[in-house]
This record gives sequence, C-alpha cells and structure tokens, in this order.
Amino acid sequence: MMKKIVVFGASGDTGQYFVKYFLEHYVGDEYQIIATGTRETHYFEQFKVPYYRVDITKKEEFSKLPNDIYAVVDLAGAMPARMKGYNPYKYIDVNIIGNLNILEYCRVNNADRILFAQSFGDIKDYGEQNPLLTVDLPRKFSFTSDHTIYVMSKNFAVDMIENYHQMYGLKKFIFRLPTIYLYSPVDTFYVDGVQRKIGYRLLIDKARAGEPIEVWGDSSRVKDMVYVKDFCQMLYKALFVDRPCGYYNVGTGVGTSLLDQIKGMVEIFGENGRKSEIIMRPDKPNAPQYIMDITPAVEELGYKPQYNYLDMLQDFKKEMQHDEMGGTVK
Repeated sequence: MMKKIVVFGASGDTGQYFVKYFLEHYVGDEYQIIATGTRETHYFEQFKVPYYRVDITKKEEFSKLPNDIYAVVDLAGAMPARMKGYNPYKYIDVNIIGNLNILEYCRVNNADRILFAQSFGDIKDYGEQNPLLTVDLPRKFSFTSDHTIYVMSKNFAVDMIENYHQMYGLKKFIFRLPTIYLYSPVDTFYVDGVQRKIGYRLLIDKARAGEPIEVWGDSSRVKDMVYVKDFCQMLYKALFVDRPCGYYNVGTGVGTSLLDQIKGMVEIFGENGRKSEIIMRPDKPNAPQYIMDITPAVEELGYKPQYNYLDMLQDFKKEMQHDEMGGTVK
C-alpha cells in the first residue's frame, strides 16, 4: 500500500509548485501525493495526481479523503493578501476551525507528521531593530491593524499543532514564511482590503518596458528574497527527516538591498537594450527589512538554498515566458 502525502491548499500558487517539486524529486514508489484545495482545477490531471475539492471548515468533507495517510502538508489558509475588504471571521473559520479539522484528520488516521506554513507576522517587527530574525524570537506584533487577527489565528494554529504533538505524538514541522517570491499569472493582491498590483510585479513590468524605476527610502535596507522552489526544498526534506519536530524560518539567510533588487530586475528583465533609468527617492517611505536566520533548517534538514537573487529572477522569467507562450503554468 502506497503511503499518502495529502497536500492541503494544493490549488494555491505555492501548493502547485510544491506538488510539481515533489514529483520532480521523488523517485521511489512508496509515497503518493494527494492534492486538495477549494478551487475547481484541472491542473493536477497532467501529473496524474488525484485532486479532491475540500472545504476544510466543514468536518464532514474530510470523508472524501483517503484514510491511509503518512503525512499532511498544510498550506491552506485565509490571508490578507487574498481578502477583499476585511472579514476577520474568515481567519477564524479557515485558520482555526479548518486547521483543527486537519489536525483531527491527522489524529484519526494516524498520520506520522504535519508540515504547516506559518506567517512571519508574529516576529517581523523585530526587523526594524535588527534585520536578522531568528527562529526563537518571542512573538511581537501590532494589535492595531487588519492583519492582527490573521497573525493571531496563525499563532493559535501553531499552538494547536503543539497540543496534538504533545498529546498524540504527531510529528510537527512549522515553517515561518516571509514573502515567498514566485511567478503566477495572477499579479494582483489585496492591501487593506483593496486590490493592487503586487509590488515586485509592477517593478518587473516597468523593467520590461524600459520605464524609469524609483527606489524609495533607504536603498541599502535589505530583504531576504526567498524563491518558492527553495521553500519547496525545505518542505520536501521535512517530509522524510527522522525527527519528532522542527521550527524553521524560510529564507536564504542572505539580505539583498533594495537597490540591488531593482538593479537585478533591470538587468534580467530589461529587453532590447532598453534599460530602465533608476531614480533615487530617499524622501519616500522605507521598505521593510529582514533576513531570515535559516541555521536550524540547514543543520536539521540539510537545507541548502539553490537560488540566489539573480538565479531566482532568471527562473521567474523562464516560468513567465513559458506561461506567456501558452505552456502549463509552473
């Protein structure tokens, strides 16, 4: 009997990348991947991967899923970037009730482990004092924003997983995510409930068109630019590692300055000799700054980031061109 790895949130961008990554790297026949999500999609048919539409907020829907499971990869969740307007109930329903249902599914079916995607919203405010964010920083977040209940709901999900780990012996691997960079045909998200173009997609479009690009605020502030395929590597390694638990910051461990970010986009995406002029605007607001300390992932999982910033942009461009030429995305 093949051991099943059930991926919740598989129909999302990261989920699609992960399923493809798993299939490209796993060569045995002991494990089988099962995709679940809320969307209607035929994406997984090309890989012959079974796909189930499941609303995780409804416990009865889990009866659709197989019960001989080895692991759960939990990428499902309601997040501000995908929320039109502001509906805090959605965070409670999906991130707390939904994840409790997933944990019960793990318990009832004797899953060996769960992998869970947590937000770095619980620690990112430390970045202003010291950009290097370590895994063990105590939680510190603002109680004054429309992200607060989101962050609290993800924290509570992590605490529920800890309960199932200690009470039932479910192995747990938590991944704390900053912005994960990836190509998707969808280039908008929601800020404060209002739809906007994703910042780095706007910059890439400007670089492609050769239009001037402004560098706002302090151009030396750094960000850990982690590519989705490196996150997939971490998840993949945690599926098979012989450990009871792990808590990992997702990143490269390297900061790329805002100026270098923009220079890279101009270099990789500037076409036909049209290179965007870079205009410094120190009078404008600063971008956030952070570097994710990846030491635990390196030491415990054998994680080794494969994509530096320019490599990421090159691969991003390849994925984008493939999609624009009518290829299947990812």
